[in-house]
Amino acid sequence: MKMGILGAGGIAGVMATTVAGMDEAENYAIASRDLEKARAFADKYGVAKAYGSYEDMLDDPEVELVYVALPHSHHHQWTIEALNAGKHVLCEKAFAVNEKQAREMIEASEKTGRLLAEAIWTRYMPSRRMITEIVERGDIGRLRTISANLGYRIDMNERLVRPELAGGALLDLTVYPLNFASMVWGDDIRRMAASCVMTDTGVDGQDTVMAEYQDDRMASLFTTIFTPTNRMGLICGTEGFIEVQNINNPEQIRVYAPGPKGPELKACLDVPEQITGYEYEVRSCIKAIGEGRIECPEMPHSETIQIMCQMDEIRRQFGITYPFE
Repeated sequence: MKMGILGAGGIAGVMATTVAGMDEAENYAIASRDLEKARAFADKYGVAKAYGSYEDMLDDPEVELVYVALPHSHHHQWTIEALNAGKHVLCEKAFAVNEKQAREMIEASEKTGRLLAEAIWTRYMPSRRMITEIVERGDIGRLRTISANLGYRIDMNERLVRPELAGGALLDLTVYPLNFASMVWGDDIRRMAASCVMTDTGVDGQDTVMAEYQDDRMASLFTTIFTPTNRMGLICGTEGFIEVQNINNPEQIRVYAPGPKGPELKACLDVPEQITGYEYEVRSCIKAIGEGRIECPEMPHSETIQIMCQMDEIRRQFGITYPFE
C-alpha cells in the first residue's frame, strides 16, 4: 500500500518511521507547503517522492492511502480533497474541529466509496482487546468508576496555543481519556460537567471533565498542556480495579483485587512490542480497504461522531469558539 503523507511535522515523522518498519505499507510520498522541507523529510525517512504542495501529491495516481498529519483546523478541507481525489484517508485525531465537519467528511467518504478512518491509535492497539477481555470475564466485578489523566509540558508549542489552528488541550489530549472511557463502557452519557483553565491566547490549557452515565457509572477525566502527569487510567469495579499505565500508549496493565491488607496485585500484563504503535491503525486501514470497507471496525464512523459530539459539548461549556467557526 503506497502511502502519501500530508504535512511534514513531528507526527508525520512518527508515521514515516512506522511505515518504514512495515511490510504492508510503503513510504511513497510526502507533501509540504515548503518543497525544501518536504525534500529534507523524504531524505530523512526514505520517502520516494517529495511535493511542495498538497494538491500535487493528491494528483499523483500512485498514492493509495493518504495520512492527514496537518493541524486540526486543516483536517476537514484536506480529508475531503483527498477523498475527492480518489484516495483512501487516515486522518489524525482529533478527527475534525466539530461534529458538523466530521459529518461532512464522512459524507464525502460515503459518496466516493473510499475508506476514511480516524487515527486515534489507542482504538487499534492490542491493549484495547486485553482490557476488554479482563472486563468481560468479570475479573473486577461490576464496573462503577473510571478515572484517567494525560498531561505533557507542551504549552510552548505554537500550534497548541493558536486559536486559528484549533489549539488547546481538548482536541490534542482530552480526546484520549474520552476515548479511554468510551472503549470501556460506551457513550450512554446522561450528563457532562466540564471546566478548563485558559491559556493567554484564549484556548483551553487544562481540562477537567466529569461524565455521568445512564446506569450511574461515572468517569473523571483530566488533561493539561502545562505539566507532565502519570498518564494513568483506572477502571474500578465492585471486585477490584485495573490500572493502565499510560492511556496514550498503554505500556502495562495491572489487575488488583481486595485483600486483607488492601489491594493485592493479581495480574500484570505487558503489551506486545511495537514499532511505534501507529502500525495497528495502518494495518486496520489496509485490511478494511482490501475488504471493500469505507470505515475501520475498531473506530467506525458512528463512534467518531459520538466523540466529536462529546467534545462539542465540552467546548460549549468552556465557552470557546474557534475564529473560523
